Amino acid sequence: MTTEKITDWVAPNDKSGEFKRKQSQFRNFITKGGEFPPEAGRYHLFVSYACPWAHRTLIVRKLKGLESIVPYTSVHWLMQEKGWRFVTAEDDLEKDVPGAKVTADPVPGHEAFTHIRDIYFGVNSEYDGRFTVPILYDVKQQRIVSNESSEIIRMFYTEFDDIIDEKYKKVELFPTALQKDIEAANDWIYPSINNGVYRSGFASTQPAYSDAVHELFTALDRVESHLSTSPGPFYFGEQLTEVDVRLYTTIVRFDVVYVQHFKTNIRDIRSGYPHIHAWLRNLYWKHAAFGSETTQFEHIKRHYTKSHTQINPFSITPEGMEPPILGIGEEVPAVKYALALAAKK
Repeated sequence: MTTEKITDWVAPNDKSGEFKRKQSQFRNFITKGGEFPPEAGRYHLFVSYACPWAHRTLIVRKLKGLESIVPYTSVHWLMQEKGWRFVTAEDDLEKDVPGAKVTADPVPGHEAFTHIRDIYFGVNSEYDGRFTVPILYDVKQQRIVSNESSEIIRMFYTEFDDIIDEKYKKVELFPTALQKDIEAANDWIYPSINNGVYRSGFASTQPAYSDAVHELFTALDRVESHLSTSPGPFYFGEQLTEVDVRLYTTIVRFDVVYVQHFKTNIRDIRSGYPHIHAWLRNLYWKHAAFGSETTQFEHIKRHYTKSHTQINPFSITPEGMEPPILGIGEEVPAVKYALALAAKK
């Protein structure tokens, strides 16, 4: 059993002050004829609406029409010493824990499970890693298939295609013609942006924070420049791909929590990055898989600000930014003013 605290984001004896994300330990794959074959109802997805890595899997699950094939459960947004917990009868779901599928663990045999850690220890009593979500769980074998989000979403891309509706088979998030470009984008977006916000927010020394936050904004500038020349609404023009999914789950949290909570405040998205802002709103408002069904702002705001007590010891949740996302065509007053000035010239 792990002796490291869930809340030790930087090891207390690490003088570098750098947040170092650990590798996922369950890395199996669903494949036809394999140890984990694609079957409807066999697998259960455990997520947190607050977690950007888990959010990826919910988006892809919906994009690929897997709602009736892979059921899911979301944990409570509060993460404390024992990690993610399931809701209880004492929780006011309507008021405090909104969203679908926020329930106790529904898997048969898990009636006594109160936390995500129970799933890990149920599979391996000697497990010594972090108790992360998402988890793709094989109900039949009572085993964890994977707790690596980047691999779970790729299973969802293709491995269930024989048992989904025809229209969803045509959804290609990792198309052959763009695979090299997608992998090249992932190579810098993940460390500098997806993980970069965490490297900034969890840093425990000034140099570690400064290095991470400047790398983050250099990468955001690069995304902004790329989107300014994109011939369509997505990162690769008219083709929705994995890059959009993986980038979205960080950007949609940026103004709501990262700017203040992780001190990523060199610029915000809504006033500092017009092309990223337009790209973000297009996904949220025009594509249901990215909208309010999978993007739960209450979970996001409450989780970060009330769970990370080493950053926010009084667990006070700021009132802003409000609204958490602007509508299509809506702008903050400073942007409206700048646009009006430009129109007069």
